Amino acid sequence: MTESLRRSSGWITACLVALAALALAGSAQVPASTVLLPPGAVAPTDAQRATARKIGRILEEAHYSHAPIDRKMSDLVFQRYLEFLDPQRSYLLASDINDFSAYRYQFDDMIRTGNVEPAYLMFARFQQRNRERIQYALAQLKTEPDWTVDESFDFDRTKAPWPADAAQIDDLWRRRVKNDALSLLLAGKQWPEAVDILRKRYERVLKRIDQVTSEDVFENLMNAYARAFDPHSSYFSPRSSEEYRIQMSLNYDGIGATLQVVDDYVTIINVIEGGPAAVAGTLKTNDRITGVGQGHDGAVTDVIGWRLDDVVQLIRGKAGTGVRLQILPGGAAPGSPEKTLEFVRNKITLEAQAAHKEVKTVARNGRTYKIGVITVPGFYQDVAAQNAGDENYRSTTRDVAKLLRELKSENVDGLVLDLRGDGGGYLPEATALTGLFIDHGPVVQVRDTSGRLEVLDDPEPAPAYDGPLAVLVDRMSASASEIFAGAIQDYHRGLILGQTTFGKGTVQNLVPLDRWSKDPVNGQLTVTIGKFYRVTGESTQHRGVEPDIPLASPLDTKELGESALESSLPWDRIAGVPFKTSPVTTNELALPTLAAAEDARAQHDPDYRWLVSDIAAIDTLRAEKSVSLNLKVRREERAHEDKERLERENSRRIAKNLPPLKSVADLDKAKVDEPDVMLDQAAQIMTDVVTGVRVAPAQKTARAG
Repeated sequence: MTESLRRSSGWITACLVALAALALAGSAQVPASTVLLPPGAVAPTDAQRATARKIGRILEEAHYSHAPIDRKMSDLVFQRYLEFLDPQRSYLLASDINDFSAYRYQFDDMIRTGNVEPAYLMFARFQQRNRERIQYALAQLKTEPDWTVDESFDFDRTKAPWPADAAQIDDLWRRRVKNDALSLLLAGKQWPEAVDILRKRYERVLKRIDQVTSEDVFENLMNAYARAFDPHSSYFSPRSSEEYRIQMSLNYDGIGATLQVVDDYVTIINVIEGGPAAVAGTLKTNDRITGVGQGHDGAVTDVIGWRLDDVVQLIRGKAGTGVRLQILPGGAAPGSPEKTLEFVRNKITLEAQAAHKEVKTVARNGRTYKIGVITVPGFYQDVAAQNAGDENYRSTTRDVAKLLRELKSENVDGLVLDLRGDGGGYLPEATALTGLFIDHGPVVQVRDTSGRLEVLDDPEPAPAYDGPLAVLVDRMSASASEIFAGAIQDYHRGLILGQTTFGKGTVQNLVPLDRWSKDPVNGQLTVTIGKFYRVTGESTQHRGVEPDIPLASPLDTKELGESALESSLPWDRIAGVPFKTSPVTTNELALPTLAAAEDARAQHDPDYRWLVSDIAAIDTLRAEKSVSLNLKVRREERAHEDKERLERENSRRIAKNLPPLKSVADLDKAKVDEPDVMLDQAAQIMTDVVTGVRVAPAQKTARAG
């Protein structure tokens, strides 16, 4: 870690001079220190000003790009902040943007001084416009629209110009409300029902905008700075920092319930197995929390209408402490008798987000083959438990090693490691997981901000599994997933199946902002401090890991991935490092033969044909940027789409000797039975591997580098 991260930030008292009015004037430069926020607006705290100054120094001094926060960067941060405020350009007017331009080139000075009031003033204007738009939307519900008019609603406005005036934004929102209502009519609602649903929906939005805190605004603002450097540097507020810790460790102290706001009530969506709530058996799905009390006799706080994260903070707490929930049973009308439930908090493990296994069976030539599948949703490690000396701390590598032992005892013939949707996580877990499958050697190269190059070796003393291996990836497999998949491919240890991965070849360091500082700074910063390279010297940045055998996927590589993100760092390469490829392994099969066999099988596979046709339909819808607001036209379009969906599904079912479905309603009910085509294909390819003929490595297919 560089010395810049060890220095404490200085304390500068922010002196605000009350000179500005509510409106911002023209494009003239207005000193940030002279901004006066409107009465009742959220405002930055002294701690946030100190935090801003520290973040600015860390980004300039520690980020891999060495980019200065100057006039050019100020303009970029300004644009990022507007994207956070109004990404669809549906609230702010062109005149607002013109007013905001007074601060376009002051974001560099703002973060150095901590005088971030202009950003809060911009938010106050957005908040005002938000209220105006929702009030306008509510007013539109008084009169039923004319559904016969041939007009459309542009739902993708990310590249659209800002509305020029009130008349233009009114027309935009008239169409938006009409589309919201039309969607409900297409779902079988009548106009009075649609009005009731939309009124409640809009009123909830109105309430939420007034629940935004200074911490929320500050987090978005600091992320505008961080994302101007690259897409993966981020600021986490103290509350978000705790959520990040939970994701990395897969545990927290609480009662074990998944919550969601439904009609102003924080509602129980799921009770987590093994947690205090599940053990007690008294808390049920759809129960609504109306109050929370601490301990056995603490006062109960009414939480109806509260933000979800505020209620969560009341329920969570140190293991061994008590909490009481005042519950309105699911389905009971407001005003019905409530019940009070008491729980003792305990450590909750998020097993659903941990690595898990299954065994797929494939019939081939009169024999049944068992293909083990280990799904890895993320690269996690309970660092706090490890540092505390807990010998049973959770980690991806530990969990996968345990699953490997179980699968070996089940005598599987081959293994598929499913990394689809795995966005990465803790870097040391990528090298450790690789060590479960290769003999000791280098896994990845990391170049830091100073240009220093470090080679990270596999820390495992010996592989835990040396049998046939395939790694299944898709466009959302990123970072640590790409390190692992790239190493497996480079070592010729296994096949990479699926889709070109995300292309995130950068490394982030987590910096607690209160470390080495006596100032009241808050939260933590993940800052990009390096780039990683495969042992061959190739970078995965932008390009990702190319599969040995591509498989169809509904994910769009043009819209998703590092190459689609603004401010992403460029691709490059460095020299490779010596490494010894694996002996005769799955990657020494004739890849063209395997690919040809898979292609031939897929063409006759009803599930594969269904997936390809479904992807084509998705691509057609994806290309559309607007929808008709003529009810008859939309009904005809919906009927046509439903007819095609039903035909695609029934074509699949008939080919598999299954009874066809009679209606779209039946189709929606049957969605739970949709096949996982990519995983099924991967299991078939692995069966090809365990029954196939090995050939010389020279027959491998070429890979893009």
